[in-house]
Amino acid sequence: MNKTDRKFYLVREDVLPEAMQKTLEAKELLDRGKADSVLEAVQQVDISRSAFYKYRDTVFPFHTIVKERIISLFFHLEDRSGTLSQLLGVVASAGCNVLTIHQTIPLQNRANVTLSLNTNGMKSDIDHLLSQLRKLEFVEKVEILGTGA
Repeated sequence: MNKTDRKFYLVREDVLPEAMQKTLEAKELLDRGKADSVLEAVQQVDISRSAFYKYRDTVFPFHTIVKERIISLFFHLEDRSGTLSQLLGVVASAGCNVLTIHQTIPLQNRANVTLSLNTNGMKSDIDHLLSQLRKLEFVEKVEILGTGA
């Protein structure tokens, strides 16, 4: 079965096998810094490392799936002092969290910027944000490169 043929299900915790439940507990210990290694985490929840590795990439807490909303935007900008700061100000005021920034060296007074944003805290929809960004006089082009978690 290839990756595009896989199906996903939402399942109540009490019907999950114990090894899956303990894998989730171990992953949480690692994420929260309560365990420094996989070995330490699996020892704390009392499962084998092989069970952890079997399930770690197949079972996730529901909140992590629905919480992360990531979007990548591409900008073609005029190269002026303070443009990136103003751009980031609009993004921040919309409630987005910047995950990555990539900016090219300006050529012929133009620069390309790619932003990856977590839109989980966004106060409005993406179309409104794009509209606000396009209104900035130094923004020549804004494109959505991709979305996902």
